[in-house]
Amino acid sequence: MKISIITVCYNRKSTIEKAIKSVLEQNYSDIEYIIIDGNSIDGTKEIIENYRDKVSHFISEPDKGMYDAINKGLQLATGDVIGLMHSDDEFYDKNVLDRIVSRFNSDSTIEGVYGDGVYVSNDQEERLIRDRVGGIFSIKKIKKGWLPLHPTVYLKKSIIDKNGLYNLDFKIASDTEFLLRYLYKYEIKMSYINSYIVKMRMGGMSTNLNYAIKVLFEDYKIYKFHGLAAFIAVFLKKSLALRQYLVH
Repeated sequence: MKISIITVCYNRKSTIEKAIKSVLEQNYSDIEYIIIDGNSIDGTKEIIENYRDKVSHFISEPDKGMYDAINKGLQLATGDVIGLMHSDDEFYDKNVLDRIVSRFNSDSTIEGVYGDGVYVSNDQEERLIRDRVGGIFSIKKIKKGWLPLHPTVYLKKSIIDKNGLYNLDFKIASDTEFLLRYLYKYEIKMSYINSYIVKMRMGGMSTNLNYAIKVLFEDYKIYKFHGLAAFIAVFLKKSLALRQYLVH
């Protein structure tokens, strides 16, 4: 089973190498690695070039934002299963992809797999800031604002071809719309791996406070777009996130 891993980046000189090494050091070998860069000007492209012989596809050109870049990667991907590795993140350990493939191989009807993740401080100590344990998937939980951690989600290419790419009408929270479309609207068969998939560093776009506030408002529009009780879903979603931060 071939896995396509997509990394999108723009001016991530300080973190891109860790992300790349994290993918290349996986014990699982059948990987198609795709990097989509938004025409960085800070030295990011030069770091990527150092690994060019180990990267299946590398594009560096202006784009319309992160989700446009992800869509470019999805259109290039030829793997049986596709996942993301954000430029500020890394795999939790070297056996993550082995566990993901084993789960897919255990049941041919599984269309997607997800697991747990952690947020850590962006320093040498990498202190635990937030623990994101996914738990078992259910439609009831989705209505209450639950969604799996986006970078832990791995989907079969066939299901992406069927259900579509990221919706660029949503500029900063299209991952929420994408997950709601797949899990709530189409109810694809998801399987939860009770183990850590990804380590996310504070300071990346997804952990920036100002960005998070903007996401809150777009999340509301997205839940409403899918016919859900938007205020309740977003309130419960953010309440859960706050509790996870306060625990640590």
